[in-house]
Amino acid sequence: MLDIKFIRKHKEEIKKNCVQRNIHCDIDELLALDEKRKILLAEIENLQAEKNKLIKAIQNVADKTELIARGKEIKEKLDKLEPEFKKTLEKQEKILREVPNLTHPDSPIGKSDKENKEIERYGKPPQFDFTPRTHEEIMNNLDLIDFERAAKVSGSKFYYLKNESVLLEMALIQFAFRKLLEKGFTPFTTPDLARDKVLSGVGFNPRGKETQIYSVENSDLSLVGTAEITMGGYHMEETILEEKLPLKYVAFSHCFRTEAGSYGRHSSGLYRVHQFSKVEMFVYCAPEDSEKIHEELKNIEVEIFQELGVPFRVVDICTGDLGGPAYRKYDLEAWMVSKNGWGEITSTSNTTDYQARRLNIKLKRSSGEKEYLHTLNGTAISIARALIAILENYQQSDGSVIVPEVLREWMPNKMEKIERKK
Repeated sequence: MLDIKFIRKHKEEIKKNCVQRNIHCDIDELLALDEKRKILLAEIENLQAEKNKLIKAIQNVADKTELIARGKEIKEKLDKLEPEFKKTLEKQEKILREVPNLTHPDSPIGKSDKENKEIERYGKPPQFDFTPRTHEEIMNNLDLIDFERAAKVSGSKFYYLKNESVLLEMALIQFAFRKLLEKGFTPFTTPDLARDKVLSGVGFNPRGKETQIYSVENSDLSLVGTAEITMGGYHMEETILEEKLPLKYVAFSHCFRTEAGSYGRHSSGLYRVHQFSKVEMFVYCAPEDSEKIHEELKNIEVEIFQELGVPFRVVDICTGDLGGPAYRKYDLEAWMVSKNGWGEITSTSNTTDYQARRLNIKLKRSSGEKEYLHTLNGTAISIARALIAILENYQQSDGSVIVPEVLREWMPNKMEKIERKK
């Protein structure tokens, strides 16, 4: 979240940013509540100071009647003011958490993903000399997936991967981890559950009508939608020495999302599902380094998908499509037959100090000064989306699929092609 002091000094800029980010947030009410909070706090502190003086004074006087009467008056006022202060603070914090991050000056201005700006393109969509199949058709024909039995067991939008698709998943994970380890990232696997305060701190709404999160009843736990949550909470309430930064982590996790309201032809097959696996990059760094590291994360994603050999483009996400925490965000979009166009396969965001402030993560400079550090995240491989891109772009006229060369070392007998079972 943003510093309330900054919001006070830059009220009109924050209002404009909210409009451009397509986020409805009452900044005037936020500042009015902040002013009321300060007044109430001053009254409470004055009364508590007077109360402390009375306690000392009572011990030194014979007639305590007047002092006791004043003590009762103070108690009655505090009994009224303290709940009012708590209620005001809760209202203020609720609105404050809805205020989006600032926006990079180079981010495109726009209301929806249609106004995202293409900045790079790699490869060309394949020109098939046959009618291409969607990944769902390919996987069914090659016995690589089972949606029907998954629906019986878990409900719609779940799936069983089978046969070579399981091996492809493992190969993609190995491929991504080796590349990130070579680049100095520390490997993790993470819990599938996190406390709601961590989800909220990272910028996910764990409860309520608008949530995309599965929450565990009668607990403060929710299933994570990305390892960004668990890695973002990893250093919660900590101060990290400047010389230890940047901390570069790569984490494997299962991801769970309700995907409420996403059903339709553009979410068929594996594109939008309730559970998938992902390899996620997460970085803690000094504020002056975050823009450079954001470019680095984007370039790693580009390198991964260049080596996988699928056609894709990089888009700079517009203001209305950024979401709350991101200062700037890039998406990689691969060409997909099932969408007859581009589909998101990775994203990377610079959240500056927005998450760190909410999670209370600071750096300590060599001078001894402390400040909030910056956090960044980026998808190395989202398995479901990567499978779509590979299967649809590497499909052959006979229904088989070529295995990308960089994955073959992790396939049985260095398998080059996935073919129909005999």
